[in-house]
Amino acid sequence: MFTGNGIKIFTGTSHAELAEIITRRLGVPLGKAEVTKSGIGETSVRIAESVREDDVYIINTGCGQVNTALMEMCIMVHACKIASAKRITAILPLFPYARQDKKDKSRAPITAKLVANMLQKSGCDHVIVSGLAAAVAVVRTSYALIRADHCWRSARRWTCTRRKSRDSLTFPWTSTSLRRCAAALNSRTSLGSLYAEPSAIQYIRTNFDLAHIVIVSPDAGGAKRATSIADRLGVDFALFHKERKKANEVSRMVLVGRVKGKIAILVDDMADTCGTLCLAASHLSEAGASKVYGLVTHGILSGKALTTVEESKLEKLIVTNTLPQQENMEKCTKIEVIDIGNVLAEVIRRSHYGESVSKLFDEVPY
Repeated sequence: MFTGNGIKIFTGTSHAELAEIITRRLGVPLGKAEVTKSGIGETSVRIAESVREDDVYIINTGCGQVNTALMEMCIMVHACKIASAKRITAILPLFPYARQDKKDKSRAPITAKLVANMLQKSGCDHVIVSGLAAAVAVVRTSYALIRADHCWRSARRWTCTRRKSRDSLTFPWTSTSLRRCAAALNSRTSLGSLYAEPSAIQYIRTNFDLAHIVIVSPDAGGAKRATSIADRLGVDFALFHKERKKANEVSRMVLVGRVKGKIAILVDDMADTCGTLCLAASHLSEAGASKVYGLVTHGILSGKALTTVEESKLEKLIVTNTLPQQENMEKCTKIEVIDIGNVLAEVIRRSHYGESVSKLFDEVPY
């Protein structure tokens, strides 16, 4: 039985709703903290209760004013650290700057690495994110050994070494998500990843007839994610090959696989402008799919995304609540939300008591 003794949960301003869901699920009160902003935009934090020798969890996500959310997290972590908290865990359902994970041109920064360094230097002991392709990564700096548990289908252990370079990490598999968030965490800070896959599979089993669906990846990069879901459901799989003119603008998409007469479910890690997703939906409709749905972990939905989705061939766009979605649901009738608050609550409980979280890679807690 979870008593809540020795645990404190705080939240920033980016996703207070998710924090309330988590604390309600755990049956513990939300910690008292004052987060304010000065006239010139500086963030000020005051932890309004003792955290001495407590296990502290701080919830914030990379949405809206991302820089503000990131600074709130770092300052709150630092405030708890100097207040003698026993352990501090940052819960970032969407890791800030996750897509800026590599040096793709001359003089380009690796901002995801910078963010990881900021969290570690602030005093963070553990980082929990949602939707990465690796379950746990423990990364050592200064040309040291990197160990990662890759638990998409099994708990096999892989090892890889870091090049003698400040710019990149070398992995024996293609995992951009791992590079994004683990690039700078050292041996004192570990990175844990939760999957939205079990929640997505539960949703599909509950709302669709498996005999009439096909799982579709909107690009080759998401093929592993889509095939994993398709294999676990025992259904067909298809994917698109796309060519881009520039970032967020697709020039051509080629469908590989059969979708005629089936319900096509597009799966992806995030939906930002939704251009690729809606273009894929249009191609699937032209290829004979009876209905098209989108299912993504992070519904960023920036710019004209809501209008694009509303006018698209998508029947629904299903997203998780790693980001606030209430306003988006009011503006777009096609948005539906899967709650992952129970998953995050369970990982907090298991982390607090030192229990394994590997069970959560395959099933949704009740």
